[in-house]
Amino acid sequence: MKAVLVLENGSVFEGFSLGATGTTVGEVVFNTAMSGYQEILTDPSYKGQIVTMTYSEIGNYGLNPFDEESDRPYVEGFIVKEASKITSNFRSQISLSDYLKKHGIVGIENIDTRKLTKELRVEGSLIGAISTETDIETLKKIVSDYEIVGKDLVKYVSTKETYNFKESLFRFGYEKRKIKKVLDGKRVVVIDFGVKRNILRYLVEVGFDVIVVNAYTTFNDVKNLNPDAIFLSNGPGDPRGVDEKWIKEYKKIIENYPTFGICFGHQIILRSFGVKIYKMKFGHHGGNHPVMDLDTEKVFVTAQNHNYAADEKDSLEKGFKITYKNLNDGSVEGVKHKELPIMSVQYHPEASPGPHDAEYLFEHFAKMVLEN
Repeated sequence: MKAVLVLENGSVFEGFSLGATGTTVGEVVFNTAMSGYQEILTDPSYKGQIVTMTYSEIGNYGLNPFDEESDRPYVEGFIVKEASKITSNFRSQISLSDYLKKHGIVGIENIDTRKLTKELRVEGSLIGAISTETDIETLKKIVSDYEIVGKDLVKYVSTKETYNFKESLFRFGYEKRKIKKVLDGKRVVVIDFGVKRNILRYLVEVGFDVIVVNAYTTFNDVKNLNPDAIFLSNGPGDPRGVDEKWIKEYKKIIENYPTFGICFGHQIILRSFGVKIYKMKFGHHGGNHPVMDLDTEKVFVTAQNHNYAADEKDSLEKGFKITYKNLNDGSVEGVKHKELPIMSVQYHPEASPGPHDAEYLFEHFAKMVLEN
């Protein structure tokens, strides 16, 4: 079945349907990872976005229930050059196309993803719509009416109920365990903006008792859980869209407990201290972003997924030290508060997908809790 992708700049890409039929709209971004498509599909941070995979063939090793980062896929749509018709992996249980159909995700394949990626790099992330049923003029109207900037998407992905997470990291038999158990019996409350399961697994690995709560949880409710530490998770959309009353609650929480934030959580920490957050041109999405530790000048290859970043000058003026920087564009990739036990990074040290270069940060967080 034929499908079409229409962008807000007027570009039209004709291809073939992948997954479910119908129409979907979202912010089109590109991801440079060569594998890990299941983790990408099920990352709640992609709520509101249509993901373009830049690698030429996707789906060759199938999908399974063990590699999902949440309970279902959250992408609004999926774009690939070629979806493999053959899956070959001893853990595979379903093909990419069937998985997308099962979950009602509209996708498109056999378009020029290199051309699309170049447009996104030149013009920035663009609103787009994929459809198997609607004419191009109608799609242009759908695209022009869609808005994602300033919207709070957290409410669509955060847990509805508080729960305890106990699952540890998956390792193949030949893999040596790198992460160390640093503490025991210390409780971390995870503010769930759309948390990935692998983040929770790492918190378990270093010794935390992990309690996950809804994003809209007050300081008093968090206090009643008797935490030793706080973690602010990744999440979708624009952190500037979160209501100011909740930013005030988050500030009370993180000022009273040792705190670690990743991606969206990093931005929320900085915003709670009055740091300016800005929208990037096309963001960082993929598993090959070089980041430098400014203290040691070591360089790490990192997984990333964000369209927003914190202003460097503002971060310094509001009491933070810059700890990591992106070597591609110089953007802020990590901070520490100069007085309080607060640390955060813009990238994803838990990977999944991506390199594990920065997984040591979970040990650093655990040690920071012991020291404070």
